[in-house]
Amino acid sequence: MLFRSNYAGSSFSELLDLDHPHLKLDFAELAQKAAQPIQAPHGTTVLAFKLDDGVLVAGDRLATSGNMVASRDVEKVFATDERSLMAIAGAAGPAIEMARILRIELEHYEKIEGEALELEGKANKLSQMIRQNLPAAMQGLVVVPIFAGYDVRRRTGRLWKYDVTGGRYEETELECSGSGGIIAKESLKKVWRPGLSRAEGVRAAVEALMDAADEDRATGGVDVARGIYPIVKFSTADGIEDVPESELAEVYTAIASERANRG
Repeated sequence: MLFRSNYAGSSFSELLDLDHPHLKLDFAELAQKAAQPIQAPHGTTVLAFKLDDGVLVAGDRLATSGNMVASRDVEKVFATDERSLMAIAGAAGPAIEMARILRIELEHYEKIEGEALELEGKANKLSQMIRQNLPAAMQGLVVVPIFAGYDVRRRTGRLWKYDVTGGRYEETELECSGSGGIIAKESLKKVWRPGLSRAEGVRAAVEALMDAADEDRATGGVDVARGIYPIVKFSTADGIEDVPESELAEVYTAIASERANRG
């Protein structure tokens, strides 16, 4: 049966609120019903930095719940459309749901308006979603993502960080988030420069996540035994590109060998 709606706007969330409110997963209501802050699995360290032809976004694969491993192979970097990426840190459930809803929002907008939302508009949309999550964040379900992508109009890569209230701040070079974010950022600061090549960017991302894993127990390092490597993606004028695990394995082996030779 064909469903007809009285809502004529381009926001998928507003359409859902008006016509199908029962389909929305309300993390704020869930958290408010809890007698104490919820102990949910948390994603840990993600990072992003600019390259001449776009941006690189990466994240480790570990999710923790307190001092326990919740999952060893969580995906923390999501393509939200053909040229934008969201890297999640914080409460894994709400963060992953937020990334999925954002992708649907952007697809819905493009279908209704006939053109894609500009990159800054996408960043604003994510800011609104984080602000709506504030009641849940007060109960422990904090989401602090990084949003990045290729700006077709400006012909450059751009990236934003967020705070728990939905405030967004554009960064001109690089940003890291999560429990190991400070360590990863210090690692990246030593090697990042304008004009990094693709290979240099992949190495910088892997090495920063390895440094974070060395000092932060909640950040997952490379798990050679299980074949689990970080997720690394590029966003350029050509679209989203996934760095294959075979390439990541070669980069990790090279870095580990150099460190071993240094004693």
